[in-house]
Amino acid sequence: MRLPFFGSPPAPAFSPFRSSDAAAASAIHAEGFAAPWASVEIERLANDDAVIGDTAREGKPGGRVLGFVLSRKAADEAEILTIATARAARGRGIGKGLLSRHLARLAAAGVRTLFLEVEETNAAARALYAQAGFEQVGRRTAYYAKPDGSRADALVLKRPL
Repeated sequence: MRLPFFGSPPAPAFSPFRSSDAAAASAIHAEGFAAPWASVEIERLANDDAVIGDTAREGKPGGRVLGFVLSRKAADEAEILTIATARAARGRGIGKGLLSRHLARLAAAGVRTLFLEVEETNAAARALYAQAGFEQVGRRTAYYAKPDGSRADALVLKRPL
């Protein structure tokens, strides 16, 4: 007999981001960023025709949001605006699966080159992006505000699709 609390969590389900996901996305964003985005900001992005987003959900398309990614497309380029995974769901490969699905959706939408910025000290995110084939093409000095008032550099990464 297998007890449910000893099993691993179900594999996430991926689905397009909807404006109704904004509140959950805002809460997740607040867990990972010193300057979190408000729900209304995320909802505004979700309603922008140039923004493509995806969510990872717990077990099924209508399940609890575990992570999300939003990108803005311009011609044949796009920029990942943000990607975040709920703290309780980290370490389960959700970010990797979410990014993989998102790259495929962007390519299907005609994106040929993808950019993003990542905090230089964010080792987990940098490892994810390196594994996905991103390469550093620039640096933005003192770009991110830290909770202690200091500033951190952002690395500008690029990847062909």
